[in-house]
Amino acid sequence: MMEHGKTICTERFGVYVGFIFSYFAFTTILYYILVLTHKIPGYWNYLYVMLLTIIIVMVGVVLKRLTR
Repeated sequence: MMEHGKTICTERFGVYVGFIFSYFAFTTILYYILVLTHKIPGYWNYLYVMLLTIIIVMVGVVLKRLTR
């Protein structure tokens, strides 16, 4: 039988892994869409799109916490 604390820890780990996987999948897809449609400057690379995406995530987290 599993303990309740281990279940919560496992669920939290799963949420974090899912978020990280989704973040990289979304960022990669967004990067290729922007490159193929020529919507970003030529000197931008994947890291700039990662920074842009993390800013969007942080704005979402701040808005979620402000509206609770």
